[in-house]
Amino acid sequence: MKKKPDEDRLPLIQDADLAGKVVLVRVDHNVVKDGIIRDPYRIDRTIGTLYNIVERGGRIILMTHVGRPRDKKTGKITCDPSTSIKPVAAYLERKLHTKIHVPTFRVEEKRGIVGIDTSINLAIKDLRQHKIGGIYLPNTRWFEGEETTGELRESFARQLAGLGDVFINDAFGSWQPNTSTYDISTYLPSYAGFLMQEEIQHLDQVLNPERPFVAVVAGAKYDTKIGPLNEIYKKVDHLILGGVIFNTYLCAKYNIRIAGVSEEDIDAAKKLVSLDKEMKKIVELPYVVEADTLGEKIEGQYRTVEIQDLVPDKSYGYILDIDQRSFSDKEVADVISSAKTIFVNAVMGYTPHFTEGSEALDRTIDKNHTAWKFYGGGDTLQEFKSLCPGLYLAVLDDALYYFFTGGGSVLKAIEKNDAFGMKPVQALIDNKKAKRD
Repeated sequence: MKKKPDEDRLPLIQDADLAGKVVLVRVDHNVVKDGIIRDPYRIDRTIGTLYNIVERGGRIILMTHVGRPRDKKTGKITCDPSTSIKPVAAYLERKLHTKIHVPTFRVEEKRGIVGIDTSINLAIKDLRQHKIGGIYLPNTRWFEGEETTGELRESFARQLAGLGDVFINDAFGSWQPNTSTYDISTYLPSYAGFLMQEEIQHLDQVLNPERPFVAVVAGAKYDTKIGPLNEIYKKVDHLILGGVIFNTYLCAKYNIRIAGVSEEDIDAAKKLVSLDKEMKKIVELPYVVEADTLGEKIEGQYRTVEIQDLVPDKSYGYILDIDQRSFSDKEVADVISSAKTIFVNAVMGYTPHFTEGSEALDRTIDKNHTAWKFYGGGDTLQEFKSLCPGLYLAVLDDALYYFFTGGGSVLKAIEKNDAFGMKPVQALIDNKKAKRD
């Protein structure tokens, strides 16, 4: 594969001097919900980077965000066990057979953790002396300086940098330019970890795909996917929609109303409908599942509806899944079977009750034995693993499959049309350029 210009300028962990250094590692271990690890996949994918650091004589301080403890309206930060990194640290202790220390800092009401105090110095001394295997800082979003601006942010960046000698970013899934992913690169020699490198390499295969290129995109809200959806549409040969995105598209195209779809989203989708009248890239799934209410799948309260039978100006109930027969439809099956690259960022049904569409999608894609298959997003991966556990285990080592650790990052890169376009990645490149200059 031909290298892109930025690839040569991206500083790599392979080139870092790690011997005897304290290495601050930003990972994306955002896998905890209500204090429980949902799926350790993102943690496991970073272990290669952690092993490499220790094997080369480095000592590790880890950091990640978990959830959204900061209220966007009020700015209040809530530090409680539901967004703690302690389950992650405990998992790593069991996995790596070493002691991971989680420091505690004073929490102020509404403000979260104001800063890193000197109490951590003893732990860093123990780390250097190999009395502990690593340090895992509290949830970065518990810190007041992580998602703010001005002096608070600058102060937090300096505090983080003061903990170590080298910074490694292995958090592909954390594309937001926060202090722990972006600003810190100003203060320390900074490099991309092995997972970051691998994700970028495979992302380039999505941005420059072998054709025919088919993308499957779904989502709970249309407006959050408008930007990347428009860019994906430009790149693909065929586009398959699911979830509320598909419902919104159906409303805009067939002049119907579906429960749960807003007028604002319908208006936004009309542009895509108009574009597709000319380009004809969208492959409609012909059978959907309509339900009377959101919630459990209760016999007699849901039914299959054919797209060809939709009646203009009519209002429908909640469309909560794709009928599996849609993937046996000749046009749909032919499009998937003839693809050379398939990108999936989609849960097709209203989980956990309506799962037929997602399972049928994954099994239909697997029948294509020659295409590159890229899955992006934690929910997409979780659904695959849950519905098709045998298939999931079988394809983990299949070179034609790749599971991205961050769906939002993939969509953001697609929207920018640049595998190196995310600000934390650019910060690494800028850091290397500054050292050269």
